[in-house]
Amino acid sequence: MTHDVLIIGGGSAGYAAARTARDEGANVGIIDQGPLGGLCILRGCMPTKTILRSSDVASLLRRAEEFGLYPVAAKVNLSAIIDRKARLIGEFTDDRIQSLKDTRFTLYQERAAFRSPEEVQAGPHRLTAKAFIISTGSAITRMPIPGLEEVGYITSDEALELREQPATMLVLGGGPVAVELAQFFSRIGTNVTLIQRSAHILSHGDEDLARPVEDRFREEGMTVYTNSRLQRFSQEGSLKTAHFTHEGQEKTASAEMILQALGRRPNMDGLNLEAAKVDTPNGRVVVDDTMRTSQPHIFAVGDVNGLHEIVHIAIQQGEIAGWNAVHSDNTPRRQDDRLKAQVVFSDPQVASVGLSEKECKKNNISYLAASYPFNDHGKSMTLGETHGHVKLLCEPKRGELLGAHIVGPEAAELIHELIAVMYYHGTAHDLVQMPHYHPTLAEIVTYPAEELAQQIQTPTSSY
Repeated sequence: MTHDVLIIGGGSAGYAAARTARDEGANVGIIDQGPLGGLCILRGCMPTKTILRSSDVASLLRRAEEFGLYPVAAKVNLSAIIDRKARLIGEFTDDRIQSLKDTRFTLYQERAAFRSPEEVQAGPHRLTAKAFIISTGSAITRMPIPGLEEVGYITSDEALELREQPATMLVLGGGPVAVELAQFFSRIGTNVTLIQRSAHILSHGDEDLARPVEDRFREEGMTVYTNSRLQRFSQEGSLKTAHFTHEGQEKTASAEMILQALGRRPNMDGLNLEAAKVDTPNGRVVVDDTMRTSQPHIFAVGDVNGLHEIVHIAIQQGEIAGWNAVHSDNTPRRQDDRLKAQVVFSDPQVASVGLSEKECKKNNISYLAASYPFNDHGKSMTLGETHGHVKLLCEPKRGELLGAHIVGPEAAELIHELIAVMYYHGTAHDLVQMPHYHPTLAEIVTYPAEELAQQIQTPTSSY
C-alpha cells in the first residue's frame, strides 16, 4: 500500500501532522500500535492536571481558618480521585480515537518498523510513502542505580492509576513531573521526601523561579533534598531506603513506595531507524528547523526529536512537518523557538516564555532584568497567595521583551499576556502603556515593566 504521507504515532504531534497533510490534499496513513490517544491525553497533561485539581482543593480546605472560616477536615479518597480522572480522560480519548478513525485517514493499529528509507512494515502490511513523519513520543528512562530495580518503584504511569494511598513516598527527580506529583501526594496526606541531583528543582530554568516552589513544599511538610547524588537502594521489610549524599554528607531516606521520576527519553524502540538510515546520536532523532531528519523525506516531531517535551510545541512541529511533507518543492515552513513557553502546574505555578537569564548568559545576549514579588501586590495578598514573583527580561536599547517568567498564583494563565506582547515584538514600554484593571493579578506585570522602561536607552512603543 502506498500513501503520500505516512505517520508513525497518533498522539498530539502525529495527529496534528496527519490533519495538516490531509488538509493539503495528501493521502495520509497513520500507524499507531495503541492504546490510541497519545501521551498527553492518556498519561500526561490531562490526567495529571485533573488529579492536581483535587489536591489543590484539599490544600485550600485546610487553610479555611486563614480566611475566617471554620476549620475543615478534608478526608481524601484517592480511588474517587482516580475515578474522576478516568471519566474525563475517557471522554478526551474517545474524541481522539474518533478523529484517528476518520475515513479520510487510513489507520493501521500495528507496530511499525522501517525496512528501508522508503518502506515500513506495520504488522502484515508493507507500506511505502513519499514522506514519513515519526511521532512516537517518549518513554520512561530507566536509571542504572544499584538496587533500584530490585527494591521496585512506580513511575508516573502507575502513579496515575494508584488507588491505595501510600503513607510514605520517596520521589526521585526534580523536573516538572516529579514536582507536580510530589506535591499531589503530599497534599493528600502522604509523607513525601523529594531527592534531586541539581542545586535546585526545575533545574532547566532560573534558580529564582524554583526557590519559591521549594519554600512552599517545605511549608507544607515535604522534605526536599537538592544537590544530592543517589548511591544505592536497599530494602528492609516493607521499607525501601535510598542511600545518597547531600551537600557532601551521607544520608538515607526510607518510604514504603518510590516514585521514579528521573525523566523520559525519545521512544525509538523497535522502529529500526538504522534501516531508514536516520541519524540518532545521543538517543534522539535529530531534526532541523523544518523537522526533517538526515533523510530529507523523513520527519520527526514531538518528544521523539528530544527538542522539547511540551505538547503545544509538539503540535506546532507536527503542523510544520505535515505541510513540508506535502509541499517539498515549496519554501519550507520552519520552527521558531523565540516564543517557546513552558508551565509547571505546581503551587505556586511556574510559567516562562522566551529566554531565561541562564540562556542569555550562556549565549552572551545582553539584557536587562527586573522583577516584582507577589507578597507586595494587592490582589495576591487578598487571595492569600503571596509566594513568588514576576520577572521580565528585555534588550537594553529599545526594550523589546526577550523573556518573561512568573512563579506565583495563576502563572499559567498570566503568562499568555506576555506571550501576546512578545508575539508582536512588544517592549517594556508597551506593557506600561497598556491599561490593566485594578485589582487584578495581571497588573503585577506593569511594575517590573516600569523599572525596565526607566533603564532602556530609547523607550519606544511597538504600536
